[in-house]
Amino acid sequence: MKISNLYLFIWVFFLLSACNFSFEIQNFDTFKKNKTDIDTMLDKWHRAAATADFNTYFALLDNDAVFVGTDSSEVWSKNEFMNFAKPYFERGKVWNFHPLNRHIYQEKNLLNQAWFDETLDTWMGVCRGSGVVIKKDGQWLIKHYVLSMTIPNEKVKTVLEVLK
Repeated sequence: MKISNLYLFIWVFFLLSACNFSFEIQNFDTFKKNKTDIDTMLDKWHRAAATADFNTYFALLDNDAVFVGTDSSEVWSKNEFMNFAKPYFERGKVWNFHPLNRHIYQEKNLLNQAWFDETLDTWMGVCRGSGVVIKKDGQWLIKHYVLSMTIPNEKVKTVLEVLK
């Protein structure tokens, strides 16, 4: 009787291990697809700004999204950011940021959320964008975005002098 219980235990152990392995593979495949979809969405978002496509640009922000700009006063709700940006979009001259690299992160148990950072080539020089995205109704949307200027370490003292 004890040997059959041991066999049963071993069989259940391997079955559960296989299920867990299958779950890990499924999560990995989902993460790979999510990463591709998020990357595509962020590229589309930057392209919409470059082409002054107001509707596409703001459709990719969640309704209660927050945009944090480079100035310390720039912490905008989606509606505030839309009001700020609308004149630029109407003139057809907005910003044109080109991603140089991007990292996307996701927790394996939270496959409808992710966060990212990206280095951007902009009119301000190299900037960094970072944010949080969520998947809503099958579409990835930006929930929180932070744009910051980068300062090479060897130029920090010079910049601090300018800011005084």
